[in-house]
Amino acid sequence: MARFFIDRPIFAWVIAIVIMLAGALSILSLPISQYPAIAPPQVAINANYPGASAKTVEDSVTQVIEQKMTGLDGLIYMNSSSDGFGRATVTLTFKAGTDPDIAQVQVQNKLQSSLPLLPQEVQQQGVTVAKSARNFLMVIGFASENGSLEANDLSDFIVATVQDQLSRVNGVGEVQIFGSQYAMRVWMDPSKLNNFKLTAADIKAAIRAQNTQVAAGQLGGTPALPGQGFSATITAQSRLQTAEQFRNILLRSSKEGGEVRLGDVARVDIGAENYGTIARLNGKPAAGIGIKLAPGANALDTADAVRAKLEQLKPYFPAGVTVLVPYDTTPFVKLSIQEVVKTLVEAMVLVFLVMYLFLQNLRATLIPTIAVPVVLLGTFGIMAAFGFSINTLTMFGLVLAIGLLVDDAIVVVENVERLMTEEGLSPKEATRKSMDQITGALIGIGMVLSAVFVPMAFFGGSTGVIYRQFSITIVAAMALSVVVAIVFTPALCSTMLKPVQKGHGHGESGFLGRFFTWFNRMFDRNTQRYEATVSGILKRSTRFLIIYIAIVVVLGVLFVRMPTSFLPEEDQGILFNQIMLPAGATQERTIEVLKKVEHHFLVDEKDTVKAIFTVAGFSFGGSGQNMGIGFINLKDWEERSKPGMDVKSIAGRAMGAFSQIREAMVFAFVPPAVIELGTSNGFDVQMQDRAGLGHEALIAARNQFLGMASQDKRLMGVRPNGMDDTPEYRLDIDHAKAGALGVTVADINDSLSTAWGGSYINDFLDRGRVKKVYLQGDAHSRMVPEDLNKWYVRNSRGEMVPFSAFASAHWTFGSPRLERYNGQPAVELLGQAAPKMSSGEAMAAVEEIMTKMPPGIGYEWTGTSYEERATGSQAPALYALSLLVVFLCLAALYESWSVPFAVMLVVPLGVLGALLAATGRGLSNDIYFQVGLLATIGLSSKNAILIVEFAKSEMEAGKDLLTATLDAVRMRLRPILMTSLAFGFGVLPLAISTGAGSGSQNAIGTGVLGGTVAATMLGIFFIPLFYVVIKRIFKDKPQIAASNAAVMTAEENKE
Repeated sequence: MARFFIDRPIFAWVIAIVIMLAGALSILSLPISQYPAIAPPQVAINANYPGASAKTVEDSVTQVIEQKMTGLDGLIYMNSSSDGFGRATVTLTFKAGTDPDIAQVQVQNKLQSSLPLLPQEVQQQGVTVAKSARNFLMVIGFASENGSLEANDLSDFIVATVQDQLSRVNGVGEVQIFGSQYAMRVWMDPSKLNNFKLTAADIKAAIRAQNTQVAAGQLGGTPALPGQGFSATITAQSRLQTAEQFRNILLRSSKEGGEVRLGDVARVDIGAENYGTIARLNGKPAAGIGIKLAPGANALDTADAVRAKLEQLKPYFPAGVTVLVPYDTTPFVKLSIQEVVKTLVEAMVLVFLVMYLFLQNLRATLIPTIAVPVVLLGTFGIMAAFGFSINTLTMFGLVLAIGLLVDDAIVVVENVERLMTEEGLSPKEATRKSMDQITGALIGIGMVLSAVFVPMAFFGGSTGVIYRQFSITIVAAMALSVVVAIVFTPALCSTMLKPVQKGHGHGESGFLGRFFTWFNRMFDRNTQRYEATVSGILKRSTRFLIIYIAIVVVLGVLFVRMPTSFLPEEDQGILFNQIMLPAGATQERTIEVLKKVEHHFLVDEKDTVKAIFTVAGFSFGGSGQNMGIGFINLKDWEERSKPGMDVKSIAGRAMGAFSQIREAMVFAFVPPAVIELGTSNGFDVQMQDRAGLGHEALIAARNQFLGMASQDKRLMGVRPNGMDDTPEYRLDIDHAKAGALGVTVADINDSLSTAWGGSYINDFLDRGRVKKVYLQGDAHSRMVPEDLNKWYVRNSRGEMVPFSAFASAHWTFGSPRLERYNGQPAVELLGQAAPKMSSGEAMAAVEEIMTKMPPGIGYEWTGTSYEERATGSQAPALYALSLLVVFLCLAALYESWSVPFAVMLVVPLGVLGALLAATGRGLSNDIYFQVGLLATIGLSSKNAILIVEFAKSEMEAGKDLLTATLDAVRMRLRPILMTSLAFGFGVLPLAISTGAGSGSQNAIGTGVLGGTVAATMLGIFFIPLFYVVIKRIFKDKPQIAASNAAVMTAEENKE
């Protein structure tokens, strides 16, 4: 095949140009994201039971829905929560790769069977099923610069003019508002109601009757009388629009002309629909929008589209309203992709210089360099065909591939040059002879390197998604590289190289001639020394085999002791804060704590922090007056280059400062590398009540766990991600007394839920937009237990009966938020590993503590920890499978079961280097390191293939074992050093990178660089040893070879 293209170089160029065109066109269509869709898809079911307690919601809504969620394809786990606001949420997490649309339809179908079993009020509110993203893509804050607008006004403006526009932007999934729009609030005064003998039910009925729209038909409507001359629409009553109109609603009138209007018994004004959350931006009152990404959407495009839409809307904002984006995950994505592209360019330059040093001829160096864009662009084409995106992982794959893909071209060019110098052949002849010698080795190298990475593509779970990105990118690059080395490089060699005289090299003339002459002499001297050393090693083979066994033992010890983790930590330029006050604390107290948090970031950390957006009443752990959250946006990476300005140090200082806050627990935590997998780094575990011990026993076990975890040196920041039990005031209604007094239970319940819980009546019009009307007791009548006695219910005889006549009350404890995991009551526990510890060690510590829990209490990993456990168990299988496939490829290539061992035995040497390098830098055994190890396995095998292939062909030419081996090591030293240096320098920029995304670059670069150095330095001495030892043990069978030859000759004669 190579000969065909050596004779037709233009054909070879055409193929190369077509590959480049296909790739260039596909780059334009490839989406850009930080990571592929790693997080397993989730579907959330949301239901509302107004006014119900968490326990009521759990028993009557959550459990009913959970029990029907059976037989769903690909379901991994299900968690649910029920809170004191009457909300039930069931979140189902499916295996990575499950189609979220199909999952949603299946969940919807299962839900249908549970709907009739739910309470009537829940059915009226509607039960929704949505594909959900776990985290915000960005949070947008709106503040009033001149202070003319309050938080409520800003919230209403956002809901009315911004929310709908942004939720229609392509790629936006869910939109969450921090704040709420206006509503007409009717605040009842119980003493005035009692004076007029009115109840909440009377007011409800009056508002419903008088704030309504009537369809009154037409004058002259069809069918009309003959001769009707006109028609007109009749308008009667329509919805009310102002607070004044509501105050004038008539409640009662008498024949004498006396009237009672709504304004006489209640305060009416325009307020907020919900007072649950209060937002602040940089310490000023604000409102905000949290934007979640739709499944499969492109993060960068979506963020750009949202910003563009905001720019479009700006002219219509009220005067003095400013917009800030205090939390945005996309600048890091952009920068980390740019960093990898920069690394790619640096790698290409370094590889070019290494090749020029060895080939000493610009034309010869250009040949492999021309191969690079052909292969890289072709790989983009293949990525597009597989539906991949340009993300950090595929780009890493390309950086790793650069070093590997020039190797094939280097091997071709170096061999052609050697033949021209040693045998004085013309470029065309030398290329022909060269391709005959090395086509087998090229295909072998391509197969082995592909074999290392192919098994990765078949892994399941989130790790499988990560591996697949590397696997397909690198294998595509390798396959193309072999094709280019067989089709395109020989054509270039035969046309571009100049002939040289026998015994001379290209580099002898030219302005670097002297340097190259010195370099070649020195290299030849060292090659002779190297050959002598190898000869010495072969004579003392036993001693060196013992050294090798010692190396393998050290390797095993290092590997076992290496800390594990899922993904390296990254400085993404953002921080989260979680604030928890004691149960029962008020919103006012929460805001006071938030002010302290803001002061720390805006004053003490003013050099590193750009903006802070805080919300009282909302948190990842649940909603309530005693919860708060903070989104901190750090300054650009360039402004934070000094030591101590990275995100980890900032979080550490914040934790130190917040430990002084006595009245609340405040945590600052760094988001994990893949934000979709959870909100914080570290571990995520669910403690379950497996034996129906009850809520109290579960909370007691949780507290026991927290106590033991705080004593454990391996853990820090261990916290429950939920809400503590709070005091509850329980009303006991005596139905017999109520009946005797002529009061119905329905009236009692209605008065209670309206006066204390607040109830939605109907809608009104505000500046052309439909908003809600709420009825509730005024604040002064629902603050303390005694206020219950201010409220009355009318009995069947028209008398007003106070609550104290039929109800008594007492204090109890209850949970404001109950959680379940896989259908059992659970509490979620989060925490981090202590400094210098990995997440794997932290998880081992958690497992130890869990064994000491009372019987009946179990646990399950969830989120990132679930993925990490799955990865940990997959890694050994991955290595074993890769090694097995490499062995089989080599066996097929060499037509021998023994020779592949000579190649395989080199692998531990490379792995040792990778482990030493990573351990030296304090890195842990994460996914990137595992990919780096596989690249190292491939590289060490490649060096061995080059030597073994040549030794084998020299033996076939009739030389004895030792001479053939020594000839092979002498001839192949130069290409081995060239390719290893090219590969080493190719990944060097990854290993030493700083700035955005450097965590993952260092993780992958360090291991590969260490592995390359060790595999080359040790490999060139051990490969010949292994080959000779294995050949001595497994002798070739000459008689079979002879009989094969006889058969072949006989067959040829027949033909």
